[in-house]
Amino acid sequence: MTSPDSGATTLAPAADTQPLATPIPAAPPHGRGSTLVAESVSAWFGTHKVLERVDLVMAANSVTALIGPSGCGKSTFLRILNRMHELVPSAQLAGRVLLDGEDIYDSARRPIETRRRVGMVFQKPNPFPAMSIYDNVVAGLKLTGVRGVDKDTIVQRSLTRAGLWNEVRNRLRQPGGALSGGQQQRLCIARSLAVDPDVLLMDEPCSALDPTSTRRIEETIGELRDDITIVIVTHNMQQAQRVSDHCAFFLAAENTPGHIVESGPTTEIFGTPRDPRTADYVAGRFG
Repeated sequence: MTSPDSGATTLAPAADTQPLATPIPAAPPHGRGSTLVAESVSAWFGTHKVLERVDLVMAANSVTALIGPSGCGKSTFLRILNRMHELVPSAQLAGRVLLDGEDIYDSARRPIETRRRVGMVFQKPNPFPAMSIYDNVVAGLKLTGVRGVDKDTIVQRSLTRAGLWNEVRNRLRQPGGALSGGQQQRLCIARSLAVDPDVLLMDEPCSALDPTSTRRIEETIGELRDDITIVIVTHNMQQAQRVSDHCAFFLAAENTPGHIVESGPTTEIFGTPRDPRTADYVAGRFG
């Protein structure tokens, strides 16, 4: 069992006043996402066990959806995948998480290295409201210690990949907090993409958004899937069917921690599930 390190440092990026480059930069090469593998992952908060021996392969350059009722450990599992779980003082962990075969919890591996390669987008959009759109995007570079890069190119490329460039290209120095909710969420996606991660974790990224913004986020996921590995938590079964290649169904009971009941291709989980509990959940009979 690993004793997590609860220390965390947050840095406030300074404003950048350089003019924006005009050429549209090339996107990163296709098919460079990483494979994540969870092996017998169990998790606790204090003495309360929230996950029990979770095994899951999240394939490179695909979208894996984590589905299941509230309280079954999906978000905890997601945070374990980039070492955010250990930021909670009472958190403990057993098992391994492998990123392209390397254990991200190895004592020789720095958490900041993992969080650069495995980005996170949260349920509620969380741009830095007083910072400009430009500075929000480059904030991730400063937080992860990336130096000596062409910020203008990265801002344009990241906003383009997040599907936001055409909407904000003429107001990059305006506050990020002035954007609509859907635009703020895509700004957060751009901020995560700026450090060029191999994996992007998304914790119910559309739950607070209107249908139009939800559709645009889903389109963004579809556009990113060839370049990056995506793991998304969603309670929206239609969304899981629309955006994911694979699904994992989590469940917990009163005396049973969260665990995976069934996982597999999305078409099978929704079309021909093996476990009757999966069939009941995806059909909306509980949860």
